[in-house]
Amino acid sequence: MIHPWHDVTPGENLPGEFNVVIEIPMGSSVKYELDKRTGLLKLDRILYSAVYYPANYGFIPQTLAQDDDPLDVLVLCQEPVVPLTLVRARAIGLMTMIDSGKKDHKILAVAVHDPEFNGFRQASELPVHRLNMLRRFFQDYKQLEGKAVEVDEMAPADFTWPIIEDALQCYSENRRRGFK
Repeated sequence: MIHPWHDVTPGENLPGEFNVVIEIPMGSSVKYELDKRTGLLKLDRILYSAVYYPANYGFIPQTLAQDDDPLDVLVLCQEPVVPLTLVRARAIGLMTMIDSGKKDHKILAVAVHDPEFNGFRQASELPVHRLNMLRRFFQDYKQLEGKAVEVDEMAPADFTWPIIEDALQCYSENRRRGFK
C-alpha cells in the first residue's frame, strides 16, 4: 500500500508548485486527518461550530511543519475534491496561526488545473470577502471547543517558499533518522 505522506512525491517544481494530498473537501464540517502510522485518513472530529471548510484542505507530501504534522495547504478550486486525491497546486499566500502555543502555517494555493482559479498569483488578487472568510473560519472553528486560535493577516506568495523548503528539509532529516 502506498503511504500518502511518505511515498508520494512533493512535486517537481518546488517550492513554486507542489502536490497536495487532500484530506478534507471544501464545504465539509468533518475534520479528517492523516494517520501518520498507517497512511489512512481518520476521523479527528466533527467541528463543534456551525462552520465548514472554505477550501479543500490537505498537505504537501514529505513535509514536516513546526506543529509536527505535514505542511497544511488550503487549495482553492471550483469544486470539493474527494479525500486522498492528489492535486497539483501553486502557492498564492501564507496564513500563520498560533494553535496550542505552536505556529501552524497554512499555505493558500490554487489548483493549477482549475481554470477559474489558476490565474491568481497572489492572495491579494482574490476578492476581499474570500480572504475574510478564510481567516474567519480559522478564528472561529475551535471556539466552541474552548480553544483560542490567533490568526495573522495573509502574507504574499513568496513568504511560502522558505516555509515549504524548511518543511521539506525537516521531513528529510527526520526520515533519515528513522521516524515513520
